[in-house]
Amino acid sequence: MDRLRKQQVSLRGASAKEITRDALLEKVAQEREFRNYMRRATAASLFIQRVWRRYISMKMTAVHLQEEWREMVDCHSVSISKVWISNNLLRPFLFFVTTLAIRGRKFEDRDIDCMHICFRILLESINSSDPQRNFCTLATSSVEEQRTWKYQAKKLISLCVLILSECNYSDKEGNQFVVLTSMAMRFVVSLTDLKSWKAHNGITLQDVDNAVKDLVWYMCSKKIQLYISIRKYLSKLDVPFFSQTRRAGHTDDRFLITTSAITLALRPFNTDNANLQFAAEQYCVLVLTIPWFTQRLPAVLLSAIKHKSILSPCFREILISKERVLHDISNLKNLERSSSSKVLPPVGWALANVFCLATRADSNSKDPGRFTQGLDFSSFIRVVIVLSESLLTYFEEVEWTQIDNDSLAELALEHSSMLYIDLLKPVCQHWHLMKLLTLVNDPSILKDDEKCELTDVAYYYSCMLRIFTILNPVTGSMQILNMLSFTPGFLINLWGPLEQSFFAKLSITSETTFSSNNHYTIEDLRDGIPKKKKKWVNVLNKITGKSQGDLLHIESVNNLSTEIGVDPSDVWDIESLRKGPEGLTVDLSHLIHLFCATYSHLLLVIDDIEFYEKQQVPFTLEQQRRIASMLNTLVYNALSHNVSRQNRPLMDAAARCLRLLYERDCRHQFCPPDLWLSPAKRNRPPIAVAARTHEVMSANLRSDDSLVISSMHSVITTTPHVFPFEERVQMFRELISMDKVSRRMAGEIVGPGPQAVEVVIRRSHIVDDGFQQLNSLGSRLKSSIHVSFVSECGLPEAGLDYGGLSKEFLTDIAKAAFSPDYGLFTQTSTSDRLLIPNSASRSSDNSIQMIEFLGRIVGKALYEGILLDYSFSHVFVQKLLGRYSFIDELSTLDPELYKNLMYVKHYDGDVKDLSLDFTVTEELPGKRHVVELKTGGKDVSVTNDNKLQYIYAMADYKLNRQVLPLSNAFCRGLTDLISPSWLRLFNAGEFNQLLSGGNHDIDVDDLRNNTQYTGGYTEGSRTVKLFWEVIREFEPKERCMLMKFVTSCSRAPLLGFKHLQPSFTIHKVACDLPLWASFGGQDVDRLPSASTCYNTLKDIRQKFDPACSDHYSLDWFLALLCKTPSTLASDHDSSLSYSITMPILFQSFWKQAKHTTLRDFKLSHIMVHDDVFPPT
Repeated sequence: MDRLRKQQVSLRGASAKEITRDALLEKVAQEREFRNYMRRATAASLFIQRVWRRYISMKMTAVHLQEEWREMVDCHSVSISKVWISNNLLRPFLFFVTTLAIRGRKFEDRDIDCMHICFRILLESINSSDPQRNFCTLATSSVEEQRTWKYQAKKLISLCVLILSECNYSDKEGNQFVVLTSMAMRFVVSLTDLKSWKAHNGITLQDVDNAVKDLVWYMCSKKIQLYISIRKYLSKLDVPFFSQTRRAGHTDDRFLITTSAITLALRPFNTDNANLQFAAEQYCVLVLTIPWFTQRLPAVLLSAIKHKSILSPCFREILISKERVLHDISNLKNLERSSSSKVLPPVGWALANVFCLATRADSNSKDPGRFTQGLDFSSFIRVVIVLSESLLTYFEEVEWTQIDNDSLAELALEHSSMLYIDLLKPVCQHWHLMKLLTLVNDPSILKDDEKCELTDVAYYYSCMLRIFTILNPVTGSMQILNMLSFTPGFLINLWGPLEQSFFAKLSITSETTFSSNNHYTIEDLRDGIPKKKKKWVNVLNKITGKSQGDLLHIESVNNLSTEIGVDPSDVWDIESLRKGPEGLTVDLSHLIHLFCATYSHLLLVIDDIEFYEKQQVPFTLEQQRRIASMLNTLVYNALSHNVSRQNRPLMDAAARCLRLLYERDCRHQFCPPDLWLSPAKRNRPPIAVAARTHEVMSANLRSDDSLVISSMHSVITTTPHVFPFEERVQMFRELISMDKVSRRMAGEIVGPGPQAVEVVIRRSHIVDDGFQQLNSLGSRLKSSIHVSFVSECGLPEAGLDYGGLSKEFLTDIAKAAFSPDYGLFTQTSTSDRLLIPNSASRSSDNSIQMIEFLGRIVGKALYEGILLDYSFSHVFVQKLLGRYSFIDELSTLDPELYKNLMYVKHYDGDVKDLSLDFTVTEELPGKRHVVELKTGGKDVSVTNDNKLQYIYAMADYKLNRQVLPLSNAFCRGLTDLISPSWLRLFNAGEFNQLLSGGNHDIDVDDLRNNTQYTGGYTEGSRTVKLFWEVIREFEPKERCMLMKFVTSCSRAPLLGFKHLQPSFTIHKVACDLPLWASFGGQDVDRLPSASTCYNTLKDIRQKFDPACSDHYSLDWFLALLCKTPSTLASDHDSSLSYSITMPILFQSFWKQAKHTTLRDFKLSHIMVHDDVFPPT
């Protein structure tokens, strides 16, 4: 129908192509806009043409005027007057110079010649004492002449400042311009100095002074850009000052120009005017931020720029207008030529220049350095803090955590070995610190309006520590930490306010609470012993073991807490630190940061004798416990709430100091266990949640380092000790379970099955066979392995491996390979006889591969929860945990060497008499090898000056360098199966406990409470009761052998038999033979057996095969059972049948047992026939 419609026709006569009203209006608007645009374009074109014609006309006029001016000057022979200078010389000169040179900032040779002539005439006029010739006398003439003079003087100053900014000594053809710059600077200096005006009289002195001040402040105004020009000029100078001028050949001119520029920069400071604030701000922003500012200047100028009249206004301006000054300084970076983020910002140079100006060193003096005379110390400290904070903020914004080599080269002088960090060197010197501490201790030295507190000094050094760490990639803040940590009393001064802040209120409250009922104070609670019972106990054998006094303290602190009704952990949980660093003031945060950084550095060199026995270097053990409590609470709560970027340096230092104290406590306990657990006691997360969070975050960090770390992961990684050891073991097992689940989901074999790794092991070659068949598996060793043994006779042993034979294989191969007789490992000389890799084994061909394989064996044992019978040295475990070992740990490795080194350290005489050098002799198979502890060490004698270096070099070699290749190999094998982050949940002692189970005995009560009974046995069965009585009377070694028989492992599960999987089971097998048949010998072949795969003690019907003996003696098991009949009868005289049948049964049993082994020994003679014994 629509197709049949006729085309609509407009009745008003419009065409079919008519546009709509809106389109028409839009079209008209566009046309109107186009016409406006064309009018503006035409007007702009005409304006450009006018400007261009004006420019051409002015330029032509200026050139013509310049020619006429030159002819006039050359032909002028009469004496020069001030009026002639103003009217005939300067008016045309300023016009054509402004037109030809100033606007284009380009100086032609003819312009330079004209300016040279003009400045020469002006200098002659100013130096004239004739008022008619002196140009400056116009300043006191008529009003019209004064107005003209001020205009011309300001124009000349602008020209001179421009000339200064364009001066460049690197241009070999610029000698003429250098001379011009020198004359221009002489003219400006004379013009702005009242003393240079020789033609004025005393009547006009006030007018002259006002005119000079007006010129000075015009010169320093933002319009003239004097300080920008000075910055450009000084930045072009080479350093040191005379290095380039000797080559350029115009030393005098350069010296004059530089001196004049500094004079002009300092001119406002010597003029009494209200605008000093602006000049000081410009000086701070544009001059003090010049790289190598003081090194670019002649030495004679340093005293002027270091004067208190210059420094005090600058410091005051920085402190008053901090935000504006720092903003202007940060904007200077946009003017720098390099756009690299690694270029030191201007605020960094301002900081360095402030140090150079505030301190001075006299090479001819015995004093290493001193502060500038008249320095405002309070302002100096606060200015350094302001600039340091700004510099550190810049580093954080550009993520400049460590300077690279290329950037380090940019921070070095071109013609000198001096580095930027050397400009900050005064802060590392002892005199610097002592002067500041003197101001703190004796405020009378300061002026009335000055104030210097310890928190200010701590803030000051805290900022400098962070800067040194970033800027010096080699030694970090080592220099400053050496000075701080070895200054007597400094750490004690820092600890005083912290102790007062965190412990004073607690002490008062606790003393009031407890004294009324129990007469105990908080000091008694922390010491662990009431004062009336306290007795000093000398520290004994600090090198190798715990003292009686320490053990008494650790035991009594919990007893006292229980007695007064207080949870021991509450004593060590500091309430004011429960919010972490967010709850601290800025001053307190920096005080803690400085204390932690300094004390952690000192802890590296304090030996155990100084720490435990002297107890004054620098703290007592009670103070050490308080420090540990403070750091433990702070670090845990900070990590629990996530650490902000600004608090990261504080937490790094606190965590490092905490770790050092914790490791020392692990080696020699001085803190109660509740101290380490107290922060997390109330809000610890569930084990499974903590383990899953830790594993997920560790996996994500491996793939994306920029990921934000969760608080739980940080706590587990940094302070795992806040979790009890049992919970960390559960967390470790949970992590392994998660790994097994993920591998199972990925299709890898985890449990026993037909696809398990098959290995055939000869018992006589268990290490070699295991190495050849399993070493190449790497991380695939996590999968299940199926072991088949071949006896020493070469015959396959019967048995199916559902886990039991694998456990036996791991324990047996570890027993053989870790034996000192095998040669890969040796025992320490301590009483513990712990294992450490044998350094002599490095000469073997495959020792590294074997050590790596043993790492996988240990990893497999940990992965499967199998306990081994060996423990490693503390030093070796530290390497496995990725931690560095320090000198005190040498006592756990070689006590004799440690004792000798301590003798050298505390030797009162001349150490040179001991004839020591920087070498150590290493015993290798068949030879002795001399190792140098430092380059050329055999030629360096040990003296009193370098004995500390020798001691720590020797300890470093023994603890780190000597075992490093072997420990790295072992660690590679271990981490194939166990993630390093899992291992770091434990300290060295806990790692050994995780590996070997700790005590070499079995808790019979724990085993009995977690034993299951099958086949008809119950816990109340007579035979079961008798079994437990016999087991309880065993020796510890015999109980371990029983566990080996049933579970293939001689150690109890780490967390008790509750965690043994499968559970320990005693299974009763039915017997068809009558009891009396056993006396005839028919039942003697049925002996108790074990299913190690299922941890079950049971009966199986098989005769003993001597060929299957594994050489375990049975004497241990029957020694108690086969007492004399009279003894047994006396023990169980309540039953006649019991006393008669048992000895007969045991004697028959003993005869057979003499010829059997532990593997085939069967307990059914006392277990199967439970019904024969009447009830008691």
